Amino acid sequence: MTETQPKPSIDVRTVPPRERHPRIFGMLGALPAGGSMLITSDHDPRPLRYQLETNFPGEFGWDYLEKGPEAWRVEIARLEEGAGCECCCGSDH
Repeated sequence: MTETQPKPSIDVRTVPPRERHPRIFGMLGALPAGGSMLITSDHDPRPLRYQLETNFPGEFGWDYLEKGPEAWRVEIARLEEGAGCECCCGSDH
């Protein structure tokens, strides 16, 4: 029987604003293909999503787990090689 490792997560509500994206991108860079991480924020992290889609088109998937108003929770997955669509949205449609 194998144990599943917990997903890396970050609650950016406890991180100074200027350090949030660098920390998140550091964690994303360490994800293996098929791996994912969880982010908790006090606002909709759309700017982060736009940054991912612009700088890493088709490399990451994005799934809202909770949409406010107190907290937003998002799961970001590093897509498998060749996964995702070709329209740069990060989706698998």
